[in-house]
Amino acid sequence: MSFKDRLIDSLGGFANTFNSFRYIMAIKAAFITLMPVIIAGAFSVLISNMVMDPKNGLASFQMFSFLATLKPIMTSINYATLSFLTIGAVFLIGIELGKINGSRTLFPGLLAVICFISVTPTTIELMVNDQMQVVKDVLAKQFSDTKSLFLGMFIAILAVEIYSRLEQVKGLRIKMPESVPANVSASFSALIPAIITVVVIATFGFVFHQVTGIYLYDAVYRVIQQPLESVVQSLPGILILMFVAQLFWVIGIHGNQMIKPIREPLLLGAITVNMTAFEQGKEVPNIITMPFWDVYMSIGGSGCTIGLLLAVIIASRRKEMKEIGKLSLGPSFFNINEPVIFGMPIMLNPILAIPFIITPLVTGAIGYFATSLGFAGKAVVMVPWTTPPIINAWLSTAGSMGAVVTQMICIVVAILIYLPFVKVASNRAEIAQNQAAKAELPQNA
Repeated sequence: MSFKDRLIDSLGGFANTFNSFRYIMAIKAAFITLMPVIIAGAFSVLISNMVMDPKNGLASFQMFSFLATLKPIMTSINYATLSFLTIGAVFLIGIELGKINGSRTLFPGLLAVICFISVTPTTIELMVNDQMQVVKDVLAKQFSDTKSLFLGMFIAILAVEIYSRLEQVKGLRIKMPESVPANVSASFSALIPAIITVVVIATFGFVFHQVTGIYLYDAVYRVIQQPLESVVQSLPGILILMFVAQLFWVIGIHGNQMIKPIREPLLLGAITVNMTAFEQGKEVPNIITMPFWDVYMSIGGSGCTIGLLLAVIIASRRKEMKEIGKLSLGPSFFNINEPVIFGMPIMLNPILAIPFIITPLVTGAIGYFATSLGFAGKAVVMVPWTTPPIINAWLSTAGSMGAVVTQMICIVVAILIYLPFVKVASNRAEIAQNQAAKAELPQNA
């Protein structure tokens, strides 16, 4: 077996093992379900600032000034969605992991939320009239938004795993008479495992705070979440993540699915922070977010293949390549590029695999520097990944024409990168066809 075949087998085996890991499956499923919530919150931010804002929005015009009075509606939607993202993630991860462990109810999700809140500090100090006041029995925003996301994921997994194992212990089940309805009997059966689980998790959080002097939130955020955010928020970090995704695509494995458990919590968290800052009129902090990935690094789909399709239409002399290019161009406008990945093909094709890996790294760097220099606006709205190019650049940055121009430059650069490889692939296909035709001549004679 050649080195290439061994490498493909090794990566394929790793991908299968990784994707079948039940915690990864639960996290991916949870964030897929959360996406409409994030997008709903994003559009509330967009409408609030571009339509209802009395200073910069449509409401700044006299005839539309009445719209400013409706702004609290969008603010409440933003608060209900983005400010409680961690709570939703904990609930959904609990449900998904419970399903994987054999539970047929929604209770594991509810239990995960209870356990998460049990380790969260609910007594805070606030400055009121220049004096520090202790406020009890409240949940600070930092414990429900994305800053607590990794703690929430950890507690949800831990709680459901403990509960699932305790539920299998027959001695802990309360058996009810057969005359009792099934749903009531199931509730009593789960009672003791649920109580033990909550007590164990709450005790763990209490002991950790007593021993270390810090809460679990601080430990997880400082040790795990913050370092990961720093890595992914850097240009080298996001390029490495993209490189890994592209490498898996080349060997026939869905690269985005492979990196989703790492990418989604961090990049979705980054865009929610930006949306909150934008809504409050504060400076937007993050350059690299989920929309940044879509707008600059996945134009037309993974590998910025809109550049490949346009390069094929411009330069290829092969009829079959042009036909695939024309058929794939429509889906590509909505960032769906499986037809070109498997039809051209790019998968296991060393000629087209090179620009497929390189192009998003180059366009990502262009987008990063354009944004860091202030030419392109930072993303402040989460838009669906199927939003066409140009439109997604304009919407995600709340109308930054610099972002639109930058994305257009990235498309041109993508075409230029793909062009020489398309010509080589076209020439090689033509040579191979000619050689095959010559080989058939003696047989026909």
